[in-house]
Amino acid sequence: MKILFLFLDGVGLGVDDPRINPFTQARTPILHKLLGGKQLVADAAPYLGSKASLLALDACMGVDGMPQSATGQATLLTGQNVPAAIGYHYGPKPNHLIATHLRNGNIFNVLRKNGKSAALLNAYPGRYFEGISSGKRIYSAIPLAVTSAGIALKTEADLLQGNAIAADFTAQGWRDVLHLPDTPVITHYQAGERLAAIARGYDLGFFEYWLSDYAGHHQDMTQALAILESFDTMLAGLLNKWDDNESLILITSDHGNLEDLSTRRHTQNPVPALVIGKPDQRGQFSEGLKSLSDIAPAITRSVFPQGENRA
Repeated sequence: MKILFLFLDGVGLGVDDPRINPFTQARTPILHKLLGGKQLVADAAPYLGSKASLLALDACMGVDGMPQSATGQATLLTGQNVPAAIGYHYGPKPNHLIATHLRNGNIFNVLRKNGKSAALLNAYPGRYFEGISSGKRIYSAIPLAVTSAGIALKTEADLLQGNAIAADFTAQGWRDVLHLPDTPVITHYQAGERLAAIARGYDLGFFEYWLSDYAGHHQDMTQALAILESFDTMLAGLLNKWDDNESLILITSDHGNLEDLSTRRHTQNPVPALVIGKPDQRGQFSEGLKSLSDIAPAITRSVFPQGENRA
């Protein structure tokens, strides 16, 4: 089974309150249909439908304090309760202890060592690599996991060739923010179709979407609604080209934030695990999912045929 992992930074399952939760206001017909007419809020989970399943995942994992990006993402990628291992939640970028966990075993590493293919589908601009090389920038948890597994990050050339996706899906930000005016811009629907085509070439395709966390920290309802509605449009394009017979889509997060715009901080809300695909494959993947630490083992048992030996 192939898996597309759509990682939405800073998205929890919040209360059904349109004053603070943009998920209750946003026009998201695709998500609405997947959830049987429900909104993506706390009361919607658990849900089992014909096309999708929704579970609530514990992001606190028995550790006091507010969940953070580095420890949450490291937990998703390794299957280890990293906050418990180091004694605290930490972020946004990994410190030495978290980096050690990521380098010593993550899902990209496990797949690659056992002959499976995996890739981070985001395109990174040249200045990102320059910042890493100069030491002015350090990897966040996800690109650190990918590169430590010996997998190259995708570049501007990959974006131009249609083999990668911009962080905002359309690449408009490459023109407006990065000041690269010749970058081709696509629609959110086209981005979804392209994501399906690219992910088809890997046993695990991973896409990181961080604008959701950005909007949460800014407490910007207008921006939050625009982000959710554009994501839903992308999802429409993705599902139009997706083959449920051989693949699953997983949408999850590292901690709450966007679902509660009454605060600039993260939340202790559970995060969604939205699994899209055939019922039997969803059932196999979703069995036992209770916290962030259960995601990597679920990916492993789904990608590898039953009984296949793994190093």
